[in-house]
Formats: sequence, structure tokens, C-alpha cells
Amino acid sequence: MAIETERLILRAWEEKDLEPLARLYADPRVMAFWEVRTFEESKQEYDHFVSSMKEHGWGFWAAELRDSHEFIGLIGLENVAFPAHFTPAVEIGWRLHYDFWGKGYATEGAKGALQFGFESLNLNEIVAFTPPANQRSRKVMEKIGMIYDPKDDFDDPDFAEGHPFRRLVLYRLKRQEWLRNYFQENHGI
Repeated sequence: MAIETERLILRAWEEKDLEPLARLYADPRVMAFWEVRTFEESKQEYDHFVSSMKEHGWGFWAAELRDSHEFIGLIGLENVAFPAHFTPAVEIGWRLHYDFWGKGYATEGAKGALQFGFESLNLNEIVAFTPPANQRSRKVMEKIGMIYDPKDDFDDPDFAEGHPFRRLVLYRLKRQEWLRNYFQENHGI
């Protein structure tokens, strides 16, 4: 199952994606708000993406350009894997190679993933989270209609107290809000 947007294809993972995924995770610019990963750690993440796709039929998809089929990163949806005040929940996320930043690909792909989540999975809400200083991702969250409430900020249980990436901001998008935004954007209603 693939999602196609004007310029992107979000698709199942293929073996050829492992090397560029490992380069993505090794780039300190891309991983500025996470920890750079080794090839082995990238392989574990790749295996997780592949098994999630097989199990659910959706997840974080490999993102490629429609024109050239060049791998640019990952965009998609995933069940939140830790307990928090907003779980159970499905999160939307993206991570693109640095050369593809600032071109609107994250926003475009995220809109396609939201549409899939609300129309095909019939989700009532999709969330996104990131460290507060990650302004680039926060701007994408806002562009796709997600709403931030400081009362929802939380600590990632996977990071120890005092870790610089432990505190996260939470954005939410309810199905009704997405429908309203979608129809305004696509039909002027």
C-alpha cells in the first residue's frame, strides 16, 4: 500500500532503503534533537519499520520523490510505544535527509499520512511530539493543522531525568478539525 501526493510516494520499505536510512540517522543535522545512530541501530529501526508495515499495513513509510524515485526519508504514522497521559495514541512523524529540507516535502507527505489515518484507519485523533526547541518540526505540525496546548507537554519515559531531549511538546489533531481544514483547503468550504 502506497500513498501518493503531488511530488511524493510514501511506500513500503525495500532493502535498497537501508543504506540511505543509515546515512539519514548518521547525519548530526538531521538528528540534532535525537541521538545519532550507528548502522546497527539504523538496521534495527529499518527492521521495525518493515515488521510494522507487515503487521498493520501502515507505519512510517519510506518517502521518495515521484519524479526520480530518490529516497528522501520517512514519513508516516505509528502507535505511540510508551505510556503517557495521551496514550493509547497514533503519532505522525517525519525525518528527511538534509538536502530535502525547506522544500515542503514534510508538510506534503504529512498531509497524505493524515488523510490516510483519518479516512482509511478512521482514527479520531493523531498526535505529534518533539523537543520544544525543534522549531522546524513544530512549524510543520502547525502547517498541517495540529494544535499545541502547553498543558500537554510531557517527559519522554525513554530518557533519564535531566536528558536534554526528555521534555517534549505535544500537538494534537482531531478528526473533526482535520475534516474542516481538509474541506477548506481542497474545496474552499
